[in-house]
Amino acid sequence: MRDFPTKTGNGIRTGAQYLEGLRDDREIWTGGERIKDVTKAVGIANGATTLGSFLDRQFDPKYQDKVTYVDDKSLRCGLSFMTPKSVADVKTKGAAYYEWATWSNGMFGRTPDYKNASVMSFASATSFLAQNTKGQGDYAANMTTFYDHVRTNDKVLTHTLVNPQVSHAQAAAGKFSKEVALHVTKETDAGIYVSGARLLATLGPSADEIEVFPSTVLKSDPKNIPFAFAFAIPIATPGLKMICRDTYDHGKSTFDAPLASRFEEMDAVVIFDNVFVPWERLFLYGQPELCNQAFGTTNAVVHMAHQVACGKLAKAEFMTGLLCSIMKATGKDKDMGLKGLVSEVMMMTETVRALLYRAENEAHEDQWGNYIPLRGPLDTSRNLFPKFYPRMVEILQLMGSSSLMATPTEADFANDMAADVSQYFQVANLDAKDRVALYRLAHDVAISGFGNRQALYERFFFGPPALMNAQYFDLYDKDRAIARVDNLLQS
Repeated sequence: MRDFPTKTGNGIRTGAQYLEGLRDDREIWTGGERIKDVTKAVGIANGATTLGSFLDRQFDPKYQDKVTYVDDKSLRCGLSFMTPKSVADVKTKGAAYYEWATWSNGMFGRTPDYKNASVMSFASATSFLAQNTKGQGDYAANMTTFYDHVRTNDKVLTHTLVNPQVSHAQAAAGKFSKEVALHVTKETDAGIYVSGARLLATLGPSADEIEVFPSTVLKSDPKNIPFAFAFAIPIATPGLKMICRDTYDHGKSTFDAPLASRFEEMDAVVIFDNVFVPWERLFLYGQPELCNQAFGTTNAVVHMAHQVACGKLAKAEFMTGLLCSIMKATGKDKDMGLKGLVSEVMMMTETVRALLYRAENEAHEDQWGNYIPLRGPLDTSRNLFPKFYPRMVEILQLMGSSSLMATPTEADFANDMAADVSQYFQVANLDAKDRVALYRLAHDVAISGFGNRQALYERFFFGPPALMNAQYFDLYDKDRAIARVDNLLQS
């Protein structure tokens, strides 16, 4: 990792600074053991190192002007923090989101710019937070302070929204159980105490801080007051614990596991054991009706969806490139049936591109005096991609077939089998080693645990598909469409 010097006037951090910040008293558990240092932990360290290398690029002249900006105090910060004041600003931010995504071809989904967009949105709509009158917090000022803290220190955030459920019927009714759900246990002059669990903090073990925001299905009911809050605290806060899933980075080389060895972003269930949250760290409290409106009214959902759409475009382009590479390598690019399959992926990619283009080019001023992309195309994109991506993977499986399993390791090119491997694993337009490298990449996308986690991630990124589709229906401008039918019938 490059060791850039710290410079006066920088709100951005080097990778080395980021990794050093992870060496604290955070309580992270995996495989039945507590991790002493996440920067050295097998299955987590490589992903953190990769993210550190991305932060380093903010200092690189090749990328700096693409992904950072200089604020009104001459401080250079990540572009994702910039409040857009014009259509041009929206496009500039979109270009930065896309640039970040290309560094992993969309396979490192929780890069910091995602949550940065959320924090910027809330900090730009503080009059909404000022409506919250419960408790002892100055919630608007708290958010402004937190935004400046994260922006000028280049903090990496994770977040958690979903309460675990004991009863599906109870959860569907917008109610939660104190047996498992995160809730307030005590209120004092200094702050609140919370206990319970939350799902599912992606990048949690490798983040600096965690946003704990309300679920959008929190019904306006007095019984939900203990579950109504939004706050952010450091990962190393006493009483905060994370239980990680199995890792998909098993210590293989970048040849043998080209994606999992670089882009593992660990997911964790977050346990809060009587965790203290100071009033200064609270942004919403005790008012379920405001919590339920938070993401929509502040337009955080639109800015986050913009970042996501840019990332999905990079991912779709990568899937198109991977399929075309296999077609070219094997000489199957003349096969009409296979061309038809790959053209499906091409069309999906161009659909995502077109939706993003319209969203950015029809950006407009919102109620807070800032500019946001047009929401409709972004909502369309975020409802289509959970269907697109599994189909892309299926097409890769259909094209790769048994070749996805015929994948010797890197070591097999340097042992007694090397001559046999070189002879029997070549294809029409690639020698054996390049062919195996290509198919090991395809395997990491379509077959491996890493790849299957990616598919699951895409299916549920913004929520259950049925709920997302229903919300899309509710938000769609149906009156204009119905009017055309009425006009025809009345003419």
